[in-house]
Amino acid sequence: MTASTTASTTASTTGPTTGPLTVALVEDHQVVVDGVRSWFGSHGQVELVAQGPTIESVRGTPADVLLLDLNLNGTMVVDRVAELCAGGQRVIVFSEHEEPETVRAVLDAGAAAFIGKGRATRDSCLETILEVAADRPSMTPPMAQAIATDEGPHRPQLSDKERAALLFWFQSMSKASVAARMGIKERTVRQYIDRARVKYAAAGRPAPTKEKLLICAIQDGLLQPDEVTVYTSLAARTPRSGVSA
Repeated sequence: MTASTTASTTASTTGPTTGPLTVALVEDHQVVVDGVRSWFGSHGQVELVAQGPTIESVRGTPADVLLLDLNLNGTMVVDRVAELCAGGQRVIVFSEHEEPETVRAVLDAGAAAFIGKGRATRDSCLETILEVAADRPSMTPPMAQAIATDEGPHRPQLSDKERAALLFWFQSMSKASVAARMGIKERTVRQYIDRARVKYAAAGRPAPTKEKLLICAIQDGLLQPDEVTVYTSLAARTPRSGVSA
């Protein structure tokens, strides 16, 4: 598909079900396009289905992920990110403009991730694309730096107990299991989780679902993606005699 494609950009919201994961690339430097295409070609599970030098040039091509350069023909398109995300598109910004304020601006506008061109490798780029396409939270070096240097009031401050309750809950533990793990009552666990939601809502970033709360917590550096592993209880890990599998 070339830059001649027209109509509105659309995207899958549940991830690819059959065939390779699809990506549309908005990039005005052919050398970058060729490099990205070579990365995808050697991977086999990711396909570049559209590319062009403007957002309009890839409209109409259904893609699991839109990879977007911010500086197109000398014009910054930070203000277009919210528009794309509002339409349901999964957007990954792929840019050399890694200033923390720029990264925060696109993340606040709804971008799922930010990849810095200066630090991008084939493996890191593909890993981020796969995470975003699967609707899993992603954290790249520019994102981590932007979060670490952000002192804005929209980053809620959670207590150690609230953070611990969220972490255990995100590890697929029930609230009752979280309570047992922390040595507190289940209603206290609910209070910790509800307080975290209230803090995010007060900051203008409502997180009504577990998935949204997890994404917010990771984006804000309150949790690291590798901390969110599936918890397996000791009972589940230890086979009991006399019980068939």
